[in-house]
Amino acid sequence: YKRQEQPSTVPRGLLKQDKMARATIDDVAALAGVSIKTVSRVVNREPNVRESTREKVEQAIAQLKYRPNVSARNLASHHAHLIVLVYDDPSAYEAPSAQYIINMQEGALKACNSAGFELLIHPCNFRDAHVGRELQALISRVRAAGIIIAAPLSNMPKIVRAVRESGTAFVRLSPGSGNGDEFSVATNDREFSAEMTSYLASLGHERIAFIKGDPEHKAVGNRYDGYRDGLKQAGLEYRAELVAQGDNSLGSGEACAAELLQHEPRPTAIFCANDDMAAGVLRVATRLGVRVPADLSIAGCDDIALCQQLYPSLTTIRQPLSTMAEIASMALIDASRGKPHESGREVVPGSLEIRESTAPPPTND
Repeated sequence: YKRQEQPSTVPRGLLKQDKMARATIDDVAALAGVSIKTVSRVVNREPNVRESTREKVEQAIAQLKYRPNVSARNLASHHAHLIVLVYDDPSAYEAPSAQYIINMQEGALKACNSAGFELLIHPCNFRDAHVGRELQALISRVRAAGIIIAAPLSNMPKIVRAVRESGTAFVRLSPGSGNGDEFSVATNDREFSAEMTSYLASLGHERIAFIKGDPEHKAVGNRYDGYRDGLKQAGLEYRAELVAQGDNSLGSGEACAAELLQHEPRPTAIFCANDDMAAGVLRVATRLGVRVPADLSIAGCDDIALCQQLYPSLTTIRQPLSTMAEIASMALIDASRGKPHESGREVVPGSLEIRESTAPPPTND
């Protein structure tokens, strides 16, 4: 039995190649009827390609299931078609939160995929004395087009200095303070924390406690400043005894909640600098028989996936981390194509997500 060959629109010469062979850029150029250079320009998302030509090339790419040879592209250019995302190693923490990293990766991958770039993720321990040399060795090895430095690394001078000295373009993500000559992407931590505090006050809360985050995270520190702003805007007095120092972990949220709920009168609302600590507050409240939100309102910040899985679901602030990472990645990709971003800071606003964990304070019968 001999199978009947099906007609094909692929040029005859292409049928002679081994069926298991991977399509090449020459194959795409032959099928689309254009030059290899034109295919390269389409693959690299370069401008000044006619839309009709771009469509022909993209159709040929899809038909041949062509995937660019990343190594060859890298050798043909000074830098790799590669963005590196450097972030704090979560394994260094007792109870790491993966959602922060997942959100960053999601945004960076979206930008890289749209531009034909690859994404390399690199966790590092900022407490390591040799972290600067580690990063410089990585940059030298991979020849990346750009580096995204995520918080809290983005506000640590030895890390920023090490990347700057490599000569590779970089963007600081959520640095928490001014950025000098480099472009950075941040959110309005202080403003939205003031808004959350004002919201709790608008419900009738007067004793609003706050749990601070890790002091190494300057952006998280801005949330404490926002809390104080919100109290002032609401005409409420700041009380030092209603502030506890956490470290961004669920366990520290539990410890701080146990401390705050011992006060008489106790707070009627607790606002936490991140969601993990807010989850710890909820655990302690449940253990002590404190009803949420009837006796105690709880609010967090970041809007990690856990917020909607808890009961009651957690009122929080949605940090647009995925969008921020996407903007940072595209800025580096554009810079690698000769279109550097202006220095300065792009702010992507957060938003309040009101859920079941907040309500008016209990009334005195």
